[in-house]
Amino acid sequence: MFKHSADRWPVFFILCLSALDFAFYFLVSNVYVLGVYFFLMILPKAQICAWNHHHQHAPTFKTLIPNRMMEFFYALHTGVTTNLWVLHHNYGHHNNFLDQSKDESRWTRYDGTQMKELEYSLLITVTAYYRGYIVGKEHPREQRTFIVYTLITFAFVTGLVAYQSAAGLLLFVLPMIVGLFITAWTTYDHHAGLNTENEFEASFNNVNRWYNLFTGNLGYHTAHHYKQGLHWSKLPQLHDKIKDNIPEKLIQRTWI
Repeated sequence: MFKHSADRWPVFFILCLSALDFAFYFLVSNVYVLGVYFFLMILPKAQICAWNHHHQHAPTFKTLIPNRMMEFFYALHTGVTTNLWVLHHNYGHHNNFLDQSKDESRWTRYDGTQMKELEYSLLITVTAYYRGYIVGKEHPREQRTFIVYTLITFAFVTGLVAYQSAAGLLLFVLPMIVGLFITAWTTYDHHAGLNTENEFEASFNNVNRWYNLFTGNLGYHTAHHYKQGLHWSKLPQLHDKIKDNIPEKLIQRTWI
């Protein structure tokens, strides 16, 4: 069922968090307990954003239905529905990251000056769905899938809120909003300030073992852009092949 055995443990832990969310939804009614749980889960769930990113570059399963089911649970954690990142990130950002006039995750203002981190994060968050939809005009099949599954996900979450408003908001709606913001926020440090036409000088990298353990080797970001469809487990090997082309100043070795 899995395309790559390396995905088994990440998927297991992510689905365990989903099961825990639904257990709290059906079993806990105390709003204060739900609030504490929401805050405690922000950091663990923040890591899921990277795995959702990997999945939308290289689907986890060999068949369609398990992938769509996994994307549903990813959406509940990260606020990024099926094909949103395929359009916004894969077809958009990866094709345009060297041109800040086109980049869907552009970190410059219209006058060419660099945005502040919070400014960038908020802008990418509030425009993510619109920009993904716009890119989808050139990819109608992916756009239709994006629209259909986004509507299904939002309808399901609306039903959860209608049935139990406090639990629905604290366990699903707010985590989706925060997850989308964290997804946007973490991308700022990937490219901000690197205005270049050289793909080997356009990404910051982090080769710290622990950082890459929790993010699925997202720290090997130049390698990821060099071959975006490569499975996350193979990025360290590709990084070793191209690292001589990457300036030392773009390689970080600390987790934080």
